[in-house]
Amino acid sequence: MENYHTEPIPDPTAPKKQITGSVRIIIDIIETFVIAFLLFVAINYVSARIRVDGSSMEPTLLNGEFVVVNKLAYKFGEPKLGDVVVFQYPHDPEQEYIKRVIGTPGDRIVISDKRVYVNDQLINEPYIKAPPIYEDEWIVPNDSLFVLGDNRNNSSDSNKWGFVPLENVIGKATFVYWPPDKVGVVEHISGINPYP
Repeated sequence: MENYHTEPIPDPTAPKKQITGSVRIIIDIIETFVIAFLLFVAINYVSARIRVDGSSMEPTLLNGEFVVVNKLAYKFGEPKLGDVVVFQYPHDPEQEYIKRVIGTPGDRIVISDKRVYVNDQLINEPYIKAPPIYEDEWIVPNDSLFVLGDNRNNSSDSNKWGFVPLENVIGKATFVYWPPDKVGVVEHISGINPYP
């Protein structure tokens, strides 16, 4: 009696195809590069890394420190008073600056008698190197920020060149990762509590 099969039966004597060792190594290397590339793209989408250049943010950030920037921080919200932000310098977008937000859209900023007032409230700034020796007054446009360096008297900031368009903001400085002895979270004073 003949046997009929609906599926082919493999020939037990046929040799099995196997990937050779060198081909497997090449495939593993390609997979590793693809995964590394995808991780690189993803990390660069959500964050940036910058080097602090100069003394304008002392004592909060020092010259030569490397900082991680959260690029998603303002995708669903706006910068707040006290945030340390990284942005493209309005007069040369190729340059990236890092400063502290002192005024948000619509705010009135007054610097007088070495003190800073936001909407007529004197703000407490424990992070600055020294009080400002200059005086002036500004109204922040609806699409902009007013930013100052923590080293008030040695900083190229809104006091000298004006406002930062919101579209120029890259993200929020979050973490110092180099040098090792300075590793830590960047100090943000939420709302910069006014004096009572």
